[in-house]
Amino acid sequence: MFVSFLLIAWYAPIESTMGLVQKIFYYHVPSAWVAFLAFGVVFVCSILYLTSKDPKWDTFASSSVEIGVIFALIVLITGPIWARPVWGVWWTWEPRLTTTLILFLIYVAYLLLRYFGEKNEQTAKFAAVLGIIGFIDVPLVYLSINWWSAEAQVHPQRIGMGPEMKVAFFVSLFTFTLLYIYLLIRRVQVADAEKAVDELREIRDE
Repeated sequence: MFVSFLLIAWYAPIESTMGLVQKIFYYHVPSAWVAFLAFGVVFVCSILYLTSKDPKWDTFASSSVEIGVIFALIVLITGPIWARPVWGVWWTWEPRLTTTLILFLIYVAYLLLRYFGEKNEQTAKFAAVLGIIGFIDVPLVYLSINWWSAEAQVHPQRIGMGPEMKVAFFVSLFTFTLLYIYLLIRRVQVADAEKAVDELREIRDE
């Protein structure tokens, strides 16, 4: 992470038209990638849970949703910070921004279901179905800039990068991916510990 920060701060040049604010790109895009990756893991683990009924897949799915929502929120925060000085608007209801917000809200609904629903198999099944359906929005977000004309959106369809910018970007992408894997492993460990505590409490109360 420190190496990635150094590359972004001092190695990658300042983009000629957008200026210094363009450097937020090195956090904005990897955050979007991690959110997509996290929701992809939710999609796969939800299918495995519904087909196998193995609780470990439900644990992986719910843990990955938490991480994905955090990184999707980072995307929604860094996007307007980047957009305001470059395109003159904080937010507009263009295709990519709108589908990204919908994606975020879908998985917030997933978390609300998990936290306020009963802690039983039925809730886990409903959450798994929502996790699968919600992933449909991921390709919509990714492909939205290609499906609509450039005039219909402020989000750039392509960003040209020089060699130094590519190095900083791909190191940042790799770093964020490792961070996601680390967070997922630790969150699953915490979830397993919480289940063990709940089981001990049930034994104590019997």
